[in-house]
Amino acid sequence: MREVLTHRELPSNDRATVQLQPAAARTHLVNEPRSTRGKFIMSTDADVIIVGAGVSGLAAAAALSRRGHSVVILEARDWIGGRVLTRQDPVCRAPIEFGAEFIHGRPASIWKALHKRNVNIAEVAGDSWCAEKGRLSTCGFFSEVEDILEEMDDRSPDESFLSFLRRCCPDSKQNTARQQAKERALEYVSGFNAADPELVGVHWLVKGMRAEEKIEGDRAFRPATGYACLIDIFLHELSRADVLIQTSTVVEEIEWKHGHSKVRAHGPQGIKSLTAPWVLVTLPLAVLQASPPQLGAVQFIPSLPEPKLKALTKLEMGKAIRVVLRFRNRFWDAISPQGKRSKTLAGMSFLFSQDQWFPTWWTTLPAKFPIITGWAPFRCAERVSGKDRSFVVAHSLGSLGLLLNMATQDLESLLEAAYFHDWQSDPFSRGAYSYGKVGADGAPEALASPVEDTLFFAGEATDTTGRNGTVDGAIASGRRAAAEILLCTRANRAIQR
Repeated sequence: MREVLTHRELPSNDRATVQLQPAAARTHLVNEPRSTRGKFIMSTDADVIIVGAGVSGLAAAAALSRRGHSVVILEARDWIGGRVLTRQDPVCRAPIEFGAEFIHGRPASIWKALHKRNVNIAEVAGDSWCAEKGRLSTCGFFSEVEDILEEMDDRSPDESFLSFLRRCCPDSKQNTARQQAKERALEYVSGFNAADPELVGVHWLVKGMRAEEKIEGDRAFRPATGYACLIDIFLHELSRADVLIQTSTVVEEIEWKHGHSKVRAHGPQGIKSLTAPWVLVTLPLAVLQASPPQLGAVQFIPSLPEPKLKALTKLEMGKAIRVVLRFRNRFWDAISPQGKRSKTLAGMSFLFSQDQWFPTWWTTLPAKFPIITGWAPFRCAERVSGKDRSFVVAHSLGSLGLLLNMATQDLESLLEAAYFHDWQSDPFSRGAYSYGKVGADGAPEALASPVEDTLFFAGEATDTTGRNGTVDGAIASGRRAAAEILLCTRANRAIQR
């Protein structure tokens, strides 16, 4: 085993910086004092201050700048993209995703942008294998799980998914197939949604399923060069509009009244205050739920209205940790599951199990890189989160070895690099992505609603279409918030006339 890398040790993805070089003095202040930017003097005023340079903030900034509004984006991290974080493996030249990886279905907000830039999009292909009781077999439970999920009904009083399962599918020793499907459905909800089955609401799950059906959400795709290409597209547009993005700038306080706000932040240049008539907050749900003086938490003066605070209690941040392992070769190509001597795992796309550390794995198919990703959701993430790199990698190798019937030492000898980012321990995310608890009906709408036509809110948790937790949901929320701000600007101009 030669190297184990966290995202901070990776070769930096400089594509966005290179593409934006002609406008760099207008677009980026990254850990650099203003005095070193000789030709640029930053104004402390803007039409809109956007808190957070994730996908929703970038999408909103693009929409606002197109209409001629001056925009400043303040980002706490030292990278742009939020929970979209792509780096390139230096050996395979393959994209390594620390955050979002898949395009679920065919959302127009992503597909149109990528097609316009001629980005190749590949559909996830291959076989799904299941590991159970020391044996590998092709998975055959999907239709049974779908049957159970389709029994959920949002016309009945809301309940947790676990409560629903107990009611619709009582334990039965006589019907083992139904019992196994019930267990798989439980694993699916906690795995795919990174959600606690005792907390996640049936109404929220049904809304998400309906939204998926509209865009073929059961199909998964990847941009060939990773999600970084989407960030590059936004940055290219923002560079042309002279939008300023300040990274390593942590917002601590937003003081506001109708038509005016002051944002207090600290960064490489110390403490600063910026003023604007409108502020768009795109912080992740768990960061909004945090209280000062926790790092990343924002104090609102005056406090946010009670309906918005109540909405924050109805939503929850899912937990997940992923680890990406690059090996010397695709050793699984030569593995033949028991009883399947004529077939190997060369076509394996996903590997599902009930492992307590990393129960789900996937390869890069249709691309044939010697890379495999482990996924630790919910309770599994709690076991791994906060641990050091050696712990995470050791348990991922132990998990993979157990599922593939290989000695951990053999995997260690083949391992060349490991990548991971602990989103739970990251103070500027505090989790993976959001979901709705029991009784969350209307909570995303309340969280998204503007305050006094001065404070606006975006981010995947504020998506009102059922696409929470997705990149396209984040984009939609940013564009929705930008439209709300533009409506206010038009109203102000009409009054001034």
